[in-house]
Amino acid sequence: MPHLVDNLANLTTHKDRDELELALVSTIRDLLSPLTIAICRSVGERDDERWFTCTRLGPGELVPVIESDWNNLHLLPRLSDHPLRQQAVDSQLVMRQIGESHITVFPLSKNLESSRVLEIHSEGLLAEESVRLVSGVLRLYSNFQNLLDYGERDTLTELLNRKTFDGAFMKATIEQNMIEGQDQEDRRDASSTGSYWLAMIDIDHFKRVNDTYGHLIGDEVLLLLARLMRTCFRFHDQLYRFGGEEFVVLMRCKTEADAGNALERLRANTERHLFPQVGHITISIGFSEVRAGDTPSGAFERADKAVYHAKASGRNRLYSHRALVAEGVLVEQVTNVGDVELF
Repeated sequence: MPHLVDNLANLTTHKDRDELELALVSTIRDLLSPLTIAICRSVGERDDERWFTCTRLGPGELVPVIESDWNNLHLLPRLSDHPLRQQAVDSQLVMRQIGESHITVFPLSKNLESSRVLEIHSEGLLAEESVRLVSGVLRLYSNFQNLLDYGERDTLTELLNRKTFDGAFMKATIEQNMIEGQDQEDRRDASSTGSYWLAMIDIDHFKRVNDTYGHLIGDEVLLLLARLMRTCFRFHDQLYRFGGEEFVVLMRCKTEADAGNALERLRANTERHLFPQVGHITISIGFSEVRAGDTPSGAFERADKAVYHAKASGRNRLYSHRALVAEGVLVEQVTNVGDVELF
């Protein structure tokens, strides 16, 4: 019992979601010693969803592995390839399968963004007592995650809110610094995962929507745009509402073109979407690469200049800050990268 209490206490000390998943996997491994334990979630478009294993602890491994990126959606297994997982998600019940290794699947969540399951492979069928123990740990995990959501998500759109951004941005710049500090061969390997990109998204003439149709309809526009954003980006792309009609995306892409393609998909989908009562709306987008040693205000300033140019050029446009500088439209501002800054 003291061992269980210690594990649960350790589980609830984490406020970073990746670390929380790692702690959950480690806790259940310590309690059950299964062959393999993994957290899987659905990713991709609704008509082509796949299973992605985001955290896994296999035989002989001491530390769980967390996967933050997937590069080719079509290489991932389809939902239908793992029917036991889908059954657990649909029924919200624990599902079991007997085979060479016994599989037990626990549903974790089913929301607007994705479905998630905990999958355990064991030598023998898990005893009912073990199933109840894991289910209890998962209830604690779910309750704690809901508390994090309450403090970290925008109440209207359920996107991440402003106060969670600084920590995520710091992690991104640390990773960029680590890549810069590697030798050429290691840097070439790391480049396969790409760089981080910051995008600012602004709804065109949103004040006119509120003035004409009222704030309730305006809120519905914000909610529907958030849903469109979820369909255009990958699950590990971080989507924020910063207040009013301003949205932010922090994503990792191999190239500027890849980042631009994802953002252009959002712009085009928004332009085509028919919003109830309002009809069609458009958005203006500006984006910039996150640089090694960058500060939030520096990255925001570059993206904001690109958004301003999009607005001044007629709205419903997407611009890269780096491309605008290369064309001579904007002038690169020299900053002291890495200075201590309160933001």
